Amino acid sequence: MAVTIQPADAETHRPEPDPRNTREPSDGRVRGLALAFMGLAHLTVLDQRIKGALFALVEVAFIVTLPSLFHRIVGLVTLGSPHPELPTKDRDNSTFMMIDGVIAVAIIAVFVGVYVISVRSAMQDLRLGARYRPRSFRAQASAVANRSFPLIGLSPTVLLIAFFVVVPLVFSTLVAFTNYSSPEHVPPANTVDWVGFDNFVTMFGGDATWTSALTRVFVWTTVWAILAVATTYIGGMLLAIVLHEANIRFKPVYRAIFILPYAIPAVVSMLVWRNMLNGAFGAVNTLLMDIGLIDSPVPWLSDPWLAKFVVVMIALWAGFPYFMLLTMGAMTAIPADLQEAAQIDGASKWQRFRYITLPMVLYQTAPLIIMSLAMNFNNFGAIFFLTQGGPNVADTTTTGAGGTDILVSWIYQLTVGLMKYNYGAVIAVMIFLVMAPFAIFNFRRTRAFKGEM
Repeated sequence: MAVTIQPADAETHRPEPDPRNTREPSDGRVRGLALAFMGLAHLTVLDQRIKGALFALVEVAFIVTLPSLFHRIVGLVTLGSPHPELPTKDRDNSTFMMIDGVIAVAIIAVFVGVYVISVRSAMQDLRLGARYRPRSFRAQASAVANRSFPLIGLSPTVLLIAFFVVVPLVFSTLVAFTNYSSPEHVPPANTVDWVGFDNFVTMFGGDATWTSALTRVFVWTTVWAILAVATTYIGGMLLAIVLHEANIRFKPVYRAIFILPYAIPAVVSMLVWRNMLNGAFGAVNTLLMDIGLIDSPVPWLSDPWLAKFVVVMIALWAGFPYFMLLTMGAMTAIPADLQEAAQIDGASKWQRFRYITLPMVLYQTAPLIIMSLAMNFNNFGAIFFLTQGGPNVADTTTTGAGGTDILVSWIYQLTVGLMKYNYGAVIAVMIFLVMAPFAIFNFRRTRAFKGEM
């Protein structure tokens, strides 16, 4: 008599049901269950208990924290109430309430994102069919681990960006719509109130003094960024051409000497130049007077127009090595046979540079020029450590904007010096609106972005 021996794990390795005998739930039912409660569709009709339990745990945690989140959002709307009868430490701190409210909104946004992912996951599992959905605990755990690996790997970075980049940006933007300024509205002694677009109206035409200062500083910031990039690029390219084309000895020595200004920290360079260009006892004026070129000290940093010229020249001195290295690298990559063919055809050195070298160098360095333009637009150190935004002009006492201040250094003067945080936030929003198109354009030109499209 034949004896059939069942394997030990026969109970755990049951054959998958025939999909013809399995009745799938409708799309509307799965979507309704997924929308009713996160993970409910996975736990019931889809038989994906691990995934459903994880999604459900997220919603349970959110429901537990919901009262606290609601309280913080209310604080974001009201920004607290003044209580002069209480000690300062016990009063409502509007800035803390604003930060807590923004974080609460960010948490809700993250939860909504996870909710959308759970609904899409339920619909994807439905489309797979019962035959292809894992049924055993081990198979479900393996499927969750494999399919969720990209999400799990990217989630820490996304959360860090959300709470350490997006939240501060949103907070700074919201400050522009408040009266957060000295002396009446600085927490915790006083509360901050929402004022709508009043600060923007003041800066953009509502007050002649502030509008004039904003126009002056914005125009100088734009001119400064363009001149700083143009001078350093042209200067670096000229030196690169000389070192690459000229038949001179000890090229590595000259190259190392020209790199020194870029190798020295910018803060140190700016502070040294500031002392050397001091109008009363600076080394530059002392030397020029000793050799008889000038009779009286030159106000290098105390005359508004001369100070602007000095700032651009010092930026040229500190920044040309960067573009010199980039240009030399791009010129080295140009095929030698291309230059030789042009020379055989009778092209002069200028023609070879104009029609071969320059287009190829510009093509390679164009994105870096855009990045440098954006960087110099916000180059706080090149201005502050050299001139501290000075010299003073007619409206400096009221607005805090000096003769060489750019927008980012003016924000520093407004916040640290005058404690006009609301106006500083308006300028920060303005800088973002100006710089965002440059960043987006530069990113869209990268090969990584084009490869993903």
